[in-house]
Amino acid sequence: MPTARVILVGGFLGAGKTTLIAQAAQRLARQGKRVGLIANDQAADLVDTQILKETGSQVDEVAGGCFCCRFPDMISAMERLVRESGVDVLIGEPVGSCTDLSATVMQPLKKLHGRQFEVAPFSVLIDVKQVGVLARLRKAAGADQSARFPDNVLYIYEKQLEEADLIVLNKADLMSASELAELRAPLADRFSDTPLVAMSALTGGGVEAWLDFIRQGQAVGRKIAKVDYDTYAAGEAALGWMNASAELQAHGDIDWKTFAGELLEAIRGELRARSAEIAHLKLYLMARGSQVVGNVTGNDSPVSVRGGIAPDERKVSLLINARVRVEPDVLRDTVENLLQVTAGDRLEAKITSMRSFVPGRPQPTYRYENVV
Repeated sequence: MPTARVILVGGFLGAGKTTLIAQAAQRLARQGKRVGLIANDQAADLVDTQILKETGSQVDEVAGGCFCCRFPDMISAMERLVRESGVDVLIGEPVGSCTDLSATVMQPLKKLHGRQFEVAPFSVLIDVKQVGVLARLRKAAGADQSARFPDNVLYIYEKQLEEADLIVLNKADLMSASELAELRAPLADRFSDTPLVAMSALTGGGVEAWLDFIRQGQAVGRKIAKVDYDTYAAGEAALGWMNASAELQAHGDIDWKTFAGELLEAIRGELRARSAEIAHLKLYLMARGSQVVGNVTGNDSPVSVRGGIAPDERKVSLLINARVRVEPDVLRDTVENLLQVTAGDRLEAKITSMRSFVPGRPQPTYRYENVV
């Protein structure tokens, strides 16, 4: 098979990885590149897969664990996209709660598949508005913010940044120049040997500059973090995960975009009342080629809804993905109950699959102690 370039985009839940990958895929396609995208999650029924399909690129999915624990599955997906679709650029999005990717994915890619795939620098995104999560890193700048998550979750954030070839401050359009400078200073001090760029994946500002950077021929997978797997596993287990799918049957015309916003607001309100912190909450409605996409990245973050489905569409499919600091059973009951409450007498909502769980301990296929 021809050599394909592999771009991995890491970062914690809600950092904007899917948005950036979609932007990059569309730009590369306009340049004549054949792009393949690989979504990754702990379970199937993934909203990101559906969002990425909107780009027009070929999309595959690795479910049941992160790329590190499903490395052979990741390679099979990459090979399949190259063989069947002739792609020459592959972009992969690891699970947002995963770290140690340099040791467990980047190094084995270089060592075992270096003739098959050309690996680009490893980018790690961070949401500039998640100040609470970055409390430790911002103390040097005088920030006085309480952390949204416990220390073992913050540990994953920090290890992701430690192993990055490039740190990307995403959603920079939501900050003033002075606020952005205040955030950059402690990061630049702590990760002084890592390039730091700012962008807005949503608006596209800075995306082309990011693509130019990762096209360069510099060394990749340059750093391997020291990771305590007990702390790492505890950090992942601090969050409840839920992936669900449902079929909706409307009794009359419905503003589907409004319905999506109401459902997300209801779920967020209940979780906030329980002091259950949202890491990411995603929703995807689809009907005959039309979509509505909803997104929440925190208890106090705005609900974002885009797209549209005709009001007279009667049959609509629904996907919901949630990653929340709460027991999985509570998360499951909350989503089940509020779906029915929000539906009311407007529609029938039948859940076709639902899985709520806590991720198991990471068990990488490979782990390299040294940079290849």
